Amino acid sequence: MSEKNIESSLHEDRLFPPSDAFAKQANLSKSEYEKLVKKANTDFEGFWSDLANENLHWFKKWDKVLDWNEPFSKWFVNGKTNVSFNCLDRHLEKRGNKKALIWIGENEEKKELTYKELHEEVCKFSNVLINLGIKEKDRIIIYMPLVPEAVVAMLACTRIGAVHSVVFGGFSQEALADRINDSKAKLVITADGGYRRGQIVPLKINVDEALKKCTTVENVIVVGRINNNPQPSTINHQPLTFSWHELMSKSSAIHKATELDSEHPLFTLYTSGTTGKPKGILHSTAGYLLWATLTTKWIFDIKDSDIYWCSADIGWVTGHTYVVYGPLSNGATVLLYEGAPNFPDWGRFWKIINENKVSVFYTAPTAIRAFAKAGLDWVKKYDLSSLRLLGSVGEPINPEAWMWYHENIGNKKCPIVDTWWQTETGGIMISPLPGITSSKPGSATLPLPGIFVDIVDSEGKSTGPNEGGNLVIKKPWPSMLRTIWGDDERYRKTYWSHIKGSYFAGDGARRDKDGYYWVLGRIDDVIKVSGHRLSTMEVESSLVSHPSVAEAAVVGYPDDIKGEAICAFVTKKSNIKNDKTDEDLVKELKEHVTKEIGSIARPEKIHFTDALPKTRSGKIMRRLLRDIASGRQTTGDTTTLEDVNVLEKLREQEE
Repeated sequence: MSEKNIESSLHEDRLFPPSDAFAKQANLSKSEYEKLVKKANTDFEGFWSDLANENLHWFKKWDKVLDWNEPFSKWFVNGKTNVSFNCLDRHLEKRGNKKALIWIGENEEKKELTYKELHEEVCKFSNVLINLGIKEKDRIIIYMPLVPEAVVAMLACTRIGAVHSVVFGGFSQEALADRINDSKAKLVITADGGYRRGQIVPLKINVDEALKKCTTVENVIVVGRINNNPQPSTINHQPLTFSWHELMSKSSAIHKATELDSEHPLFTLYTSGTTGKPKGILHSTAGYLLWATLTTKWIFDIKDSDIYWCSADIGWVTGHTYVVYGPLSNGATVLLYEGAPNFPDWGRFWKIINENKVSVFYTAPTAIRAFAKAGLDWVKKYDLSSLRLLGSVGEPINPEAWMWYHENIGNKKCPIVDTWWQTETGGIMISPLPGITSSKPGSATLPLPGIFVDIVDSEGKSTGPNEGGNLVIKKPWPSMLRTIWGDDERYRKTYWSHIKGSYFAGDGARRDKDGYYWVLGRIDDVIKVSGHRLSTMEVESSLVSHPSVAEAAVVGYPDDIKGEAICAFVTKKSNIKNDKTDEDLVKELKEHVTKEIGSIARPEKIHFTDALPKTRSGKIMRRLLRDIASGRQTTGDTTTLEDVNVLEKLREQEE
């Protein structure tokens, strides 16, 4: 995105300042924020040293804040700490009887664990792992539904220094086998099944099939989620399966957290790769936990009285940082919900918020658009007055969805923190601070203190206001990925070879006249029409602003005249009474985009569809839509696709 003056439909003039009442009680005041920014600009290492000292427990202080040998970093060198200790032990005296987890199953089950009870469970499972021969740096695969045992397993791994890799429970046996083999995992922790929209997800069966292709796994531990009677797995023709419940019943609840080096590997998390080979993103201990702790405190304004709910699964990085580690490190009460947002109906999320008095809610734009499509009748059934702060994560949120969220879920009183970050960054990098930043619908606003972000052209030169470019990070930060598991060269090439001296995020963005950042999506989600470069998000935002449209995905496809033409895949709102034919609506939408952006952005093709191809975390897989629009066979990794049937239906429409 080296060319300047990208046309944009995001001329957003609406500004929502924080209320005085919220600002007065915020964890971070404006004066404190200004001091942090000044400190980061003038004493970078001192800035991080102060925050690490104030916010984490250390068994041993570090000798050096940062050892930077681009692109490899070591933070808080020779310091000793432990993630589990920071999330549990240090809270026991003050918060031992406070609820740590509130778990709600898809079938209305409910279970609560205090910090004392969660600590006991984690200590028991830590001893289980040790008794099975797990040692520091051994790799463990966690392939589970969103149940309390999954959180216990993660924290136990961090307690003894094992490296966990959580594989989302919706992944196939092939995807699971790939991740087991790449990490050379020694143990798999799973369940006999999980519930999703009333159906049983066959987790144990998938593990058994995956293990036929794996040679490193020595044991399997199975939680009895469905019938509490797990069947043996065959590993190298030897049944070595253990029941979670039996092992825990015999285990001691006393375990001392291991004093681990600050750079001890904490977890790997696999992201999709365009080559078909997933990338194992490696995060380490102290730096990751520091940023998870700080961003949770600052951005979500976590209080002891809050009921905090991030709707992500722990199989994604959002679930790692903002379901488990960040909130528990802050001593928060965390709500977990196992099931789908629309089961048994579209009121499920609002019912959970109503019944549990959720005060902080963090979800994805995809979910917000789906709720808007389902209609307000589902929202109006429930009392959402307990909410005081809302968040958005996963992809850029278009202004119309932001406004729907603000007006109908937040009742025009809740700040919305629209966050930009990645699996690779470990934590949020750009976000409003709810007591400080005035929000603009659709903008992630400003980088956080200590995070040095820029928008540059292909030569690395900073762009001016409203000039699109590459989003880069110019200084190291504690929670940055350390490498790609087993492939330092791929790490260097993927993230550090594009823009000299900078981490390249792979996203395009622009800054407006106020310095606010507008993330426009992946760089490869830019369309060049007759020499003009357009972000897919610009056209999508224009389409979604039409009253008949709930969701839209836009891609480019080859055109002999224009170079690329625009193809839009559109989902209509179900609650809108529309007497227009599809042909009439196509014409109307094309005219709407022309009016909103200009004739250059007018879609050549518009297809209506009931569903779009999305990952299980809710991101639209535009790469697959480009293949369909271009008449190509699907390429690259599709293991994260939630419903493969969506692709077939779209292909049939295109044909």
